[in-house]
Amino acid sequence: MGRPVRVGVIDIGTNSTRLLVADVGAAGQLQLAVVKTALVTTRLGEGITAGILTEAAMQRTARVVAEFRVMAETLGAGRIVVVGTSAVRDAANRAAFLRLIEEMCGLEVRVLSGEEEAAFSWQGVLAGLPVHPASTMVVDIGGGSTEFCWEEERRLFSASLPVGAVRLTVAEPDDAALNEALMPVVERLRDRSWDLVGVGGTITTLAAMAQRLEKYDPSRVHGYLLSRQEVEELLAVLLAATLEERQQMPGLQPERADIIPAGARILRAIMRGLPAPAVRVSEFDLLHGIALAAAGEA
Repeated sequence: MGRPVRVGVIDIGTNSTRLLVADVGAAGQLQLAVVKTALVTTRLGEGITAGILTEAAMQRTARVVAEFRVMAETLGAGRIVVVGTSAVRDAANRAAFLRLIEEMCGLEVRVLSGEEEAAFSWQGVLAGLPVHPASTMVVDIGGGSTEFCWEEERRLFSASLPVGAVRLTVAEPDDAALNEALMPVVERLRDRSWDLVGVGGTITTLAAMAQRLEKYDPSRVHGYLLSRQEVEELLAVLLAATLEERQQMPGLQPERADIIPAGARILRAIMRGLPAPAVRVSEFDLLHGIALAAAGEA
């Protein structure tokens, strides 16, 4: 059995930039011990409908990536992997952003396809929860897109739709339009009974809100069974509140207060469409799946 490998993973998302430093078991082992996590709301995807990343958004994101690199190296990460998701892959000027990261941080960004993003989230979930792959559906609601991953006859399938909490906040579609956007996946999958597992900031935040956590506690969020009724009730409260009122709600980070209603609407639409009575919340996600892969390549 080989020695654990310490890796750092930086995820440049539409709404936030995240860091995971973890010790991962030898290649092929789904063993992962978290050393450090960090998150900064960088909003790379502001003005995402224009397709152009703003200079301010690119600069503040690059500064955080540089800080995370130093943090990971200080903690002894032997390998650091940086990935970009929806906002990066959709940007018309993504080449300029990738150059900026390389110049300011000395790191190369791997831009993930939606399908790759879903598959890495799947691997992360399997490392963190005792799930049965044949009946599990993993849903990742991000800032710019939503990913689905599932198994059919022991083959892994995935789908990515351009429906995310930041994107939806900007576009403000009605429920009919949202349902239509989700239809390509929901229609295909609604005839099976799924054990729904949810990852990403929207779902972990709703789990924290359902428990009225004054301080975010990953141990209470991870594995929490969030019912559809809780999602419906939380969404009603969020929609009735002002931005200032939302910023004071237990379990909700003030920086996420403007986009959480849109994220909750996406989750409600998915849970109604499949239909699913509840979603199991996972703290293990895309970052953890990438860490496992990176350790195997080290």
